[in-house]
Amino acid sequence: MGDESDLCPVFAVAFSGCDLRCDFCNTGRESWDASAGSVAAGPGKEALVARIGRAWESGAVRSLMILGGEPTIHLASVLDLVAALPDGLPLVWKTNAHGTPESHALLDGVFDCWVADLKFGNDDCARRIARVDGYCARVHPNLIQAARSTRLIVRHLLMPGHLDCCWRPVAAWIAASLPGVEVSLRTGFWPGWFSGRHPELRVPGRIGEAQEAARIGIEAGLRLIE
Repeated sequence: MGDESDLCPVFAVAFSGCDLRCDFCNTGRESWDASAGSVAAGPGKEALVARIGRAWESGAVRSLMILGGEPTIHLASVLDLVAALPDGLPLVWKTNAHGTPESHALLDGVFDCWVADLKFGNDDCARRIARVDGYCARVHPNLIQAARSTRLIVRHLLMPGHLDCCWRPVAAWIAASLPGVEVSLRTGFWPGWFSGRHPELRVPGRIGEAQEAARIGIEAGLRLIE
């Protein structure tokens, strides 16, 4: 029930493994271990498909979300699972948007909606907190491509102390490059996993920063959703 309101209730299928190493990750143990969980093939897949089918047919869920970690890590298994799902079930791809053009070509037309993170407003913060180089050059084109082929919701988690270095440039980039796209500004940061490695991330999100972030988004003309 914690996702964007018009997608909920969501049946969420989480795949383990991720290509980023965000120190603030709230599912870090599984997200950093691609071998965690059970195998999504054979009897395991059949049982999961049956559970999803029952939830959909009973009206208990509004959509099916594939997430992680970063589900692109297990793309073959994801596509195999999705092919077995009931017709008519809205499919949501929850991603860090850091995939390759080849993976996005395989995903083209498969999902009804992408919920994609734009975590950082600059490469320095991405390198320091998620240990990835060239973040913006990889993620920005992927978001633009996704918006051309499906409904796109861009999600940004407001980190304490990153209002000016991350959210402000993110808001400006979205306004210029993806005008009218839905933007989900998440303000419930909690200092979990390895957040303590960074002094500014050792505290929960601040009300004052959340209010200022909303003002920045409104002034940029963003289409903010809940």
